[in-house]
Amino acid sequence: MRIFIAFEGSFEPFDVSADETVEAVKLMIKDYFHIPLSEDEQGRWYLELMYAGAALKDSWNLADVGISFGSTLKCFVKEEDKPTLYVFNAVTQETMPMMENISLLGKKVSDLRTLVALRCGFPVSVFCLRTPEGLEMYDCNTLRDYQTDIGTTLRLDVWDGWKEFLMGCLLGQKLKVQRYLSTEGPVLKYQKKVALYIAAFYGYIELTEWALKQGVRPEEAVGVHPCRAWCHEALHADVSKCPIHAAAEAGQLLILKAFVNCSVLCLECKNAAGQIPLTVAFKHKHKDCVLYLLSKMWSTVSFPKISVPMRIYIKIKQWVLRAQSHNLNKSLLCGARVFGAKVGDTVMVDGFTTPKMTSKSWNKARYKDSQSTVGKLPPLREDTASRKPVNPLAISQQDTRQQTLKLPPLVDANTFSELQRHQQRHQKKITATARKKEKLIKNTYLPQVPLPPVSRVAHPSFYYATPRADFLLKSSLACFSEHSGKTPRENAIYCLAVAR
Repeated sequence: MRIFIAFEGSFEPFDVSADETVEAVKLMIKDYFHIPLSEDEQGRWYLELMYAGAALKDSWNLADVGISFGSTLKCFVKEEDKPTLYVFNAVTQETMPMMENISLLGKKVSDLRTLVALRCGFPVSVFCLRTPEGLEMYDCNTLRDYQTDIGTTLRLDVWDGWKEFLMGCLLGQKLKVQRYLSTEGPVLKYQKKVALYIAAFYGYIELTEWALKQGVRPEEAVGVHPCRAWCHEALHADVSKCPIHAAAEAGQLLILKAFVNCSVLCLECKNAAGQIPLTVAFKHKHKDCVLYLLSKMWSTVSFPKISVPMRIYIKIKQWVLRAQSHNLNKSLLCGARVFGAKVGDTVMVDGFTTPKMTSKSWNKARYKDSQSTVGKLPPLREDTASRKPVNPLAISQQDTRQQTLKLPPLVDANTFSELQRHQQRHQKKITATARKKEKLIKNTYLPQVPLPPVSRVAHPSFYYATPRADFLLKSSLACFSEHSGKTPRENAIYCLAVAR
């Protein structure tokens, strides 16, 4: 039967059989029109046949898809680009194709990490990239420095013990995120910022509300891990990105509204390139986010007697916050507020310290030290006669029995009586020494001045009555006046002055 092929403005007839496959028809078209089809590292060129608006697969027969005499098929030459690189995510166990220009191979590792962060939603300070050989790739080097070619599969590794935590953030599971939080204060604070960043990127409302209640600010930069906070010069520029920027990049309108309601300072929050959320949303073509942010930027804040534009209100609030922080810093003692690493903190030096970003699970990272300190059982000893292993428990029990069954040697009668007499003499010496010590203790506690003998004279009952206070005062003043030659009034004045 005869069919017609429309290709690049030409309309040519072809005589084919009804049982022909689509692949055979493509070969006929390729030879007739001399179409160069090839496949290389960057991509491949192939033919595609369409009938009634649907693309035909190579294994289909013409009769099976309803192609009859006089049917017209459209032919196109299509180009399929191959990924420049592949990145294997150790958290999700998925491979991400990087469909970028081949010029990416001449750029720095920092540029590739920026692209990877936009694909997976992780902050750049959470992960690192490694070559297929396991060598860590640093931001200051180019991809060519690591012999990276087209089609190379790189590995994305995260901090040890963070896989479960990050997986909970990717799925928006608040309980899982709370379970795998760190117990160290600085690391815990950093993890909460990471959780808010990922929740803003993927639009998880519940996780976002939890992070905001924990005190995380949407206009605050995520920063870096505490063990990397000391080296500011080698840090990636995107560590200054905030959760509000992640929401603007991903086009999460509800998250943007929540952040602006939490703090209007988010509207003027800038990233490393000096872009505010409105600019970021416009760059990624999120129309709804752009309209919302634009309406907020040009709104006014009303007070009882005045209305202030939003831009001026934000500048006033920023000025007040800077003044408060400046006064707080001045009120603190010298050295009380320390930024960066302190003495005793763990720091990470590229190329020198043991890598801590190997994507170990939470259990392995937490119990690594405890497993290394577990004691090992002693090896089994062999019996020299039978060459069989001997149980150490049986040996210890046997030794114990032998020790308990040992008896002292026999002693004759004369020696035994001599030992008894020696023991009696030693006991008498101990008794005499104890008596002497008791007598010395009693003499030590005796009074140094002899007390008068106890009087046995009976006194009238009123002698033991307690005199009144005024009687004692008058009698003491009278007695004092007789000896001092002063009147009772003068003595009373004198005594009060002494008492004061």
